[in-house]
Amino acid sequence: MDNCTGNLLATAILLSAIIFYRKLKLLSSYTTPRLPLGTLGWPFLGETLDFISCAYSDRPETFMDKRRLIYGKVFKSHIFGNPTIVSTDAEVSRSILQSDEKTFVPSYPRSLTELMGKSSVLLISGNLQRRIHGLIGAFCKSSHLKAQITCDMQKYVQESMKSWSEDHPVYIQDQAKNIAFQVLVKALISLDPGQDMEFLKKQFQEFIAGLMSLPINVPGSRLYRSLQARKKMVNLIHRIIQDKRSSLDSSFPKDIAEILLSDGSQQLTDDVISDNIIDLMIPGEDSVPVLMTLAIKYLSDCPTALQQLTDENLRLKRIKENLEEPLLCWRDYLSLPFTQNVITETLRMGNIIIGVMRKATKDVEIKGHFIPKGWCVFTYFRSIHLDEDAYDSPYQFNPWRWQERDTSGSSFTPFGGGQRLCPGLDLARLEASIFLHHFVTQFRWAAEEDCIINFPTVRMKRRMPVWVKRRRDDSCSKPKH
Repeated sequence: MDNCTGNLLATAILLSAIIFYRKLKLLSSYTTPRLPLGTLGWPFLGETLDFISCAYSDRPETFMDKRRLIYGKVFKSHIFGNPTIVSTDAEVSRSILQSDEKTFVPSYPRSLTELMGKSSVLLISGNLQRRIHGLIGAFCKSSHLKAQITCDMQKYVQESMKSWSEDHPVYIQDQAKNIAFQVLVKALISLDPGQDMEFLKKQFQEFIAGLMSLPINVPGSRLYRSLQARKKMVNLIHRIIQDKRSSLDSSFPKDIAEILLSDGSQQLTDDVISDNIIDLMIPGEDSVPVLMTLAIKYLSDCPTALQQLTDENLRLKRIKENLEEPLLCWRDYLSLPFTQNVITETLRMGNIIIGVMRKATKDVEIKGHFIPKGWCVFTYFRSIHLDEDAYDSPYQFNPWRWQERDTSGSSFTPFGGGQRLCPGLDLARLEASIFLHHFVTQFRWAAEEDCIINFPTVRMKRRMPVWVKRRRDDSCSKPKH
């Protein structure tokens, strides 16, 4: 009897323990959010080496694709020294981009944060970030700046194209960088071509080379050399700002530096303005010229799209000539629907900005995905833009897909989003439109073989060499060489 009682008691205790454990587990599932699936990889290194290895390939998104198949479109990893939640889901990424600094703050590799400066609008949060971003954004949208950009772009494009020879290849990437940098610096600080422009260009090349370098700041290192170049740029910009302060006409600011100076805020010191002027030069080296170059690359590989874009631009040129208005205004360039579709498709396929990194300031849950406080989150645009669920034949260059598709959807975010949406997105489109218009209406060309490098920045391996032949009629046949 005692044995039977003991066995029953033991069984009851065991059953009670099992029931208690199940209830505790069920309760914990409601009270403790679960991290997305995934792996943190090797100690210290995490999955960084695998990420970089894929990034250097012609399909850098394979790192994400492998994990998406196993864990879903949102997963955990450990890259660039931080535990990270990676989002390749359009809606989750859009929610992250739309969040304010109470939830997420910028997070970038250490070398980049050291080079940007502590006052960079890319890194700061709060009222100062919103103030700077708002001032720059409003000026970039103004008709005054668009007219100035159009005038300068036409001038530098024509000067550049006049020097192109039919006897040797033209390197589109180099030409586009030279044009875009001069146009952007003019919009930033009203600096014309000359000794200071050449000095700034040289130092900027040294500066930008260190953005994705190892965070080792010792004499001779890549980061050290880039920081020294930055100091030289700051000294030049400080001098220009001080000259502007003494003769500023706040009623009619003509560049971004003067917009920031005329605000009158004590927070907008010379150091803050200089930091942000330097950071805003990056699109002149990277984003805008690469957009122009990739558009030429994709058009060279798609004769049908090239034909339609050429016809559209030649038609506009003839209309303006018949009206005796040879100079186009910014509205003319942006009025060409197929040209805009080509630029949109280039942005989708090219993924000049591969993604955005943020850090959670508190525990966050988005669409059932838990992001712990202190973890980084990486919204990877490339996987979203090349997602078969969002785009038919995503690896095919198809500008016609945008004839009936809205660019404001959550699956298209080439310029980021939310409070940190790139303020110069309209200007990037305008500059690319002007470049394409003058290129296709003045030249026929044959492109040499070249391929796209995607890491650490997007660029053409051979700088996009093309053989050009000046147009003498409206024919679109390619030159022979």
